[in-house]
Amino acid sequence: MGMTMTQKILARHAGKEQVAAGELIHVKLDMVLGNDITSPVAIHEFEKAGFQKVFDRDKISLVMDHFVPNKDIKAAEQCKTVREFADRYHITNYYDVGEMGIEHALLPEKGLVIPGDVVIGADSHTCTYGALGAFSTGVGSTDMAYGMAAGEAWFKVPEAIKFELTGKPKPWVSGKDIILHIIGLIGVDGALYQSMEFTGEGLRYLSMDDRFTIANMAIEAGGKNGIFEVDEITLDYLKDRAKGREYKTYQADEDAVYQRVISLDLSKIEPTVSFPHLPENTKTITEAEQEKVKIDQVVIGSCTNGRLEDLRIAAKVLKGKKAAKGVRVIIIPATQEIYRKAMEEGLFTIFLDAGCAISTPTCGPCLGGYMGILAAGERAVATTNRNFVGRMGHTASEVYLASPAVAAASAVTGYITGPESIEG
Repeated sequence: MGMTMTQKILARHAGKEQVAAGELIHVKLDMVLGNDITSPVAIHEFEKAGFQKVFDRDKISLVMDHFVPNKDIKAAEQCKTVREFADRYHITNYYDVGEMGIEHALLPEKGLVIPGDVVIGADSHTCTYGALGAFSTGVGSTDMAYGMAAGEAWFKVPEAIKFELTGKPKPWVSGKDIILHIIGLIGVDGALYQSMEFTGEGLRYLSMDDRFTIANMAIEAGGKNGIFEVDEITLDYLKDRAKGREYKTYQADEDAVYQRVISLDLSKIEPTVSFPHLPENTKTITEAEQEKVKIDQVVIGSCTNGRLEDLRIAAKVLKGKKAAKGVRVIIIPATQEIYRKAMEEGLFTIFLDAGCAISTPTCGPCLGGYMGILAAGERAVATTNRNFVGRMGHTASEVYLASPAVAAASAVTGYITGPESIEG
């Protein structure tokens, strides 16, 4: 019986020639990730278990990004716990104020994940790295603790859904629109504990940033992981990042078994908006504009859409325009490198001229942390990944998920608006 991309990676890391869906396996890990929210819990469990050393100081990444720079005393104490742990065990990949970034943008940028890797992270959006042809998934802090100590984890081998992508996306349609369309199609539990595997000739029209966004939100469909077939676009991205590390790429066998196969013509997908309070509540931009939803805030950033390409798209829409009166627009570059490049390209000037605020890299408002919390009755268009009740502030607030293009256009009009509506 043939195997999927995910099954091949897991088989190799389990030291087995073959694995099948539903099988319980123990695998070797290439990277263990934690942040300032989840790492302190893992560290407590690590110490409680009596562990005295980490399995490999080069294969652990601790990224301070959720409440950093610290927003209050509790956040400061959380980071202090992680900082002391990193110092005690000489963790190579520790990132704090001034050199950090949002974890799921930072690790690929630093070349810390390559094709064929197995990565666990105590954050649900760890599935982002599947864009590079890796198996990556979120775990609990206890699993992170064991991973740091032993360099191993156990999994139930997931079934898979094959997404065959064809066609070329229309102008202004990005990875965010594609994944929102998929979640609207299959639902927030449509891929529950399954691998979402992306292939097809349509891949050639998707940039790495598109792929990171799609893989990032696999969890919003219930997926165990999302993974892309490695192609020339992937290899080009890795040229200056793999740092001489050898890696192995995987393609699914022709007789691989899938739970189902979904064919998507990317040319037929429209800019898409997810209405409160679930990512599956999607509408095309045409439908959304008819709702005439008045907004109070726009957030362009997060591990989903805070990359350089996202900022370039937002700047293209905002150039020469002003944010509508009464609309707060917050731009959050995902890493220090993205921040610098955006500034050097003149994107910051466009944002500032439009009346936007620009933040240091942070998850910030995405999880209701800081840098843009909503009051009761307020509405935000955000390029983030979740719009649950109270996700970005008060339980009586509303979050609408959209692409950077739609978010920027909405900032200009003060209503949910597509970029084509404000062109010219």
